[in-house]
Amino acid sequence: MGFLDINNVTKSYGAVEVLHKVDIQVEEGEFLVLVGPSGCGKSTLLNMIAGLEGISSGEIAIKDRVVNNVTPSKRNIAMVFQSYALYPNMTVGQNITFGLEMQGTPKAERDKAMAEVASLLQIENLLARKPGQLSGGQRQRVAMGRALVRDPDVFLFDEPLSNLDAKLRVDMRTEIKKLHQKLGTTIVYVTHDQIEAMTLSTRIAVMYDGYVQQLGTPKEIYDTPANIFVATFMGSPAMNVLPAKLVEMNGAIHAEVGSGDGEKHLRIENAPEAYRSYIGKSVMLGIRPEAITDPEGADRNSRNIQALTNMVGVTEPAGADTFVTMELAGKDCVARMRADAEAHPGQPFEFAVNMDKAVLFDPQTEERIA
Repeated sequence: MGFLDINNVTKSYGAVEVLHKVDIQVEEGEFLVLVGPSGCGKSTLLNMIAGLEGISSGEIAIKDRVVNNVTPSKRNIAMVFQSYALYPNMTVGQNITFGLEMQGTPKAERDKAMAEVASLLQIENLLARKPGQLSGGQRQRVAMGRALVRDPDVFLFDEPLSNLDAKLRVDMRTEIKKLHQKLGTTIVYVTHDQIEAMTLSTRIAVMYDGYVQQLGTPKEIYDTPANIFVATFMGSPAMNVLPAKLVEMNGAIHAEVGSGDGEKHLRIENAPEAYRSYIGKSVMLGIRPEAITDPEGADRNSRNIQALTNMVGVTEPAGADTFVTMELAGKDCVARMRADAEAHPGQPFEFAVNMDKAVLFDPQTEERIA
């Protein structure tokens, strides 16, 4: 049992089931991020934890107490909304302590809690202002302060940074991470931004079409995606997924991929036993852009760097990196290189491919071949 248990939970609207048997156990102090595209069911699941949506079947328990029929106010959770949901006619201080006041907390305790939270979030100088006098980032801090002051069992964040500009999002992401590390609170956080998911979480649940596609640490999700959806959704640029054929050459398994000047063969060392049943068959080869680079930028710790000469299509300087697109297996394949790599459009280049980082998927099921 976890601190927050989501057991076999489904959600239906009439005959349409939008969440399908979700099973997630969240430990105390964990930062779980629910990530996925719009309409995947992540906000619906968060609202079910909060008690704002009913549960069609299954159970949700907080600290071993089933809360299916418990009202939101009795669940001891706090929610931070995308829209901040601040009362415009109240000051910042009044917004922060309003929930405590409604619970009948004495004024001295309310003031003490407000002062502690304001200091933690560095908003002491804003307590007398109204929300309309604040920036987006300040309003988000106030919304977080209103949640923190209640000392709940679980914090729920519903895309809290989506209304902020790009730089402020990065700054607030860092603040939320610091806050979690300092307080050790249990957080469930919804976002469609996979960078937020990777940087904030201790574990990620990748959702699509009402199903949890994969639940794991950021490293597990990134390095060993469960299927092609997870592989291409998590990571920027996305993982390259190329049609290939597994062949055996000189006693070793190779991924054979087509290119403009013939077949390329990339050796797979220490191949899992499951790969052998795919020899002679089509597979999908997944490899991250950073695992395809220039020879000087290749991972010195890798035991299996394969050379692949191919024509450069497009180069995109991006400051610290240069992204190079080539055609491989009839698809655009993106490589991430050092900023000063000498790759030029229309010219051949010797790419260094780290096959230690390659993963294979079944082309029919789209599941990773273990």
